[in-house]
Amino acid sequence: MSLSPVPTVPDITQWPPPEGVTATHGPALLEWAACAPPEKSRLCLVRGARGSGKSQLLAWFLAGSASHPSTTVHATVLAEGLYADAVAWELGRQLGYGPLAPERLLERLAVDQRPLFVLVVDLHRSGRGPADRPAADPAALVRDLLAPLLELPQTRAVVEVGDTAFLDGLTGVGIVTTIDVGDEPFKDAGATAAATAEGDFLLPRTPQGRVRWDKASETAREHALDRALTAPEPEPAIVGLVSDPGFLVHGSTVSLAACLADERIPAPRGLRQTWRLAAPHLSDAQYETTERAAVLHAAALDSSPLLARYLLPLLADHAWAAVWVRQDTAVSALAAVPGEPGTILAADPLGSLFEMDAGTGKYRVSIPQTAAGVPRLDGMAACGEHGALLLSDTGALHPLGEEPGGVLGRIAAHHGKAGLAHADLRPSALGHSPCGKVVVLGDEQGSVHVWSLEAGETAPQSRVLHSAPVTAVTCLALPGDRQTLVMSTAMDGSVRLWKTSADPMPRPVEQRPALATAMTAQQTPGGPLLAVAWNDASLHLWHLPSGRVRALPLLLPCSSLACTPPPAVAHQPALSDSRLCLTIGGSDGSYALSLDAERLWSQRPPAA
Repeated sequence: MSLSPVPTVPDITQWPPPEGVTATHGPALLEWAACAPPEKSRLCLVRGARGSGKSQLLAWFLAGSASHPSTTVHATVLAEGLYADAVAWELGRQLGYGPLAPERLLERLAVDQRPLFVLVVDLHRSGRGPADRPAADPAALVRDLLAPLLELPQTRAVVEVGDTAFLDGLTGVGIVTTIDVGDEPFKDAGATAAATAEGDFLLPRTPQGRVRWDKASETAREHALDRALTAPEPEPAIVGLVSDPGFLVHGSTVSLAACLADERIPAPRGLRQTWRLAAPHLSDAQYETTERAAVLHAAALDSSPLLARYLLPLLADHAWAAVWVRQDTAVSALAAVPGEPGTILAADPLGSLFEMDAGTGKYRVSIPQTAAGVPRLDGMAACGEHGALLLSDTGALHPLGEEPGGVLGRIAAHHGKAGLAHADLRPSALGHSPCGKVVVLGDEQGSVHVWSLEAGETAPQSRVLHSAPVTAVTCLALPGDRQTLVMSTAMDGSVRLWKTSADPMPRPVEQRPALATAMTAQQTPGGPLLAVAWNDASLHLWHLPSGRVRALPLLLPCSSLACTPPPAVAHQPALSDSRLCLTIGGSDGSYALSLDAERLWSQRPPAA
């Protein structure tokens, strides 16, 4: 059997039938994309007057671009009304990095040598915020993001520039190809160029005069702040908008971000910090109102408590809500303490250990370490009466809180000896079951090792599950059958399941072009829950019996997760068994989510 070779020239029949501007200029755009050597020409500019068909040409090109490797577009940004930060957020999302600031995105792309083809629509109409600030000028987007992006030798781009000189004279991209569609509007331009009706900006109000932003038109929500900026006396209108929680939930994320970046604009205390944390996620159009409110509430907990209190009633029936946020202390490892709902072991980057209240984020007591030296920890397993097992950043295991010769010491000695003999057997990830009776490790070669702390084993049950180093691992002791369900993930972006009484599943349950950085699991009345944190700022919550998954945004980078039933509160009724507290820790701090497992998969998730 032979495979047909990929044609060297794109087949134009894979595109919509060309007509008008696409018939005139489409072949030239295809020829540049398919035939121009990247070392000679990496930039194509599309010029023309307003309404001349530039965007129609780019939409036509995009419609068939995936039919040939040389024309495949990896990211498309509609730049109208965006500034450098917002464009970087959108590019990062589409490229699998998550929403990143421009400098972070450029750093990631600089080490990613894969070819990159970007389509930028309406560069000449980009910019947002006060007119005298850099964010309002398309030239700032070119300077801060597009020009450095095009300096990367693997990047090619088609950019719509209107009748402007943006990107003219850009060096290092070879010959700049220009397609000029002319100054005459194409025949359907009138429909797309119609002015926005003034009626779109009429705002519904309550009998008391308060604006109902949930009932306002999409146009009013998107451009209310832009119109306020151009008013004869802009400050009262701007202050009213940025102080209105309803507008913060429903209004334009990008417009708010651009305005709040201007320190001259008065804003409620803490709102700027809140918006810096929330805006990259809120700029994703997939989130509906309640999900936006949940994201904004989480971002506001630490810096805008009044705003957080206002938003909390909106989340009464939502599947998740943040409980607390702490950005004052970095966290390198977390582990839920078996048999103590709401109690977590936490380690900071210096190796100090604390007992944490999962309900408040407060540290209760410091836990002394008896190992020689204080290791910098990459993982922990809390093992009930046996104590705890610690994984240092060198791959060494350290038992804590057990008598000499105990089971944790034997586990540490076993893997220490194996790692000295073969470096690829050095532990790279550590986890434990919620009951604390099973410890599971992953190593550099992709193997997973399961230890029962009650069986007196001299060697673990082991399987090779991955072809790359394991980055996170956890397990559940299954009730009734004395078996263990192991969950692991590795540097190849795969998530694997293995029930120790059977062979591993033949294929990953999830494979993504991202890196999973942490995982944890917990039993719920509806079946096991698996939480997986990814380095593209997403958190995936799996309902393992059904395979359903709910994706949540990660407000802070995550290197460790811990899931526990919520702590009991004196003189208050016990919470539902479906409630869980998920604590998220990383280099920028930690925060906790209250999860309602019954609602997580019954509510309609954000559209993909």
